[in-house]
Amino acid sequence: MRVISGERKGMPLKAVSGMTTRPTTDKVKESLFNILGPYFDGGIVLDLFAGSGGLGIEALSRGMDKAIFIEKDGRAFQNLKENIAKCRYEECTEAYRNDASRALKILMKKETQADLIFLDPPYKKHQYYEMVKDIVANGIISKDGTIVCEHDTETVLPDAFFNFHKVREEKYGGTIITFYRLVEEEGDCVE
Repeated sequence: MRVISGERKGMPLKAVSGMTTRPTTDKVKESLFNILGPYFDGGIVLDLFAGSGGLGIEALSRGMDKAIFIEKDGRAFQNLKENIAKCRYEECTEAYRNDASRALKILMKKETQADLIFLDPPYKKHQYYEMVKDIVANGIISKDGTIVCEHDTETVLPDAFFNFHKVREEKYGGTIITFYRLVEEEGDCVE
């Protein structure tokens, strides 16, 4: 695992061994960021279920101003902190060892708003994708923002979460990346 492009291009990142996390492969990460930009003109990225932080760190390397990382697993969180330090991103990151649902409530209270959100929960935990409703309903994603959900082929996500609609879906083996963006149409609510 490494940083693919940007100011920290080629920097190796440490991942947790074993089955507790499932890092996004370099191939999928490169494709994902080519769709997103591939570079950014500032902004805030929120990396929920961050694991070793590969997606958020890649976003920083490609021009995001700040990253907020949420990771519950102790070993993964330790690797995340080491990767942030190795890439010299301590000044522009916040990392919290917390459950993603609880962390979202804290971010709501702080009125945090992100321009890019990665939601990559454990594949068998389908209920975590319901958090997108809270993200949209509480304005945690900016109006120009993108929500990126990584999931397995068995998980079918809705076409819309309120006015954030599925704008693209890409399949990579057993992994699907789904992109949601604001569509200025009222009445397309997901209950």
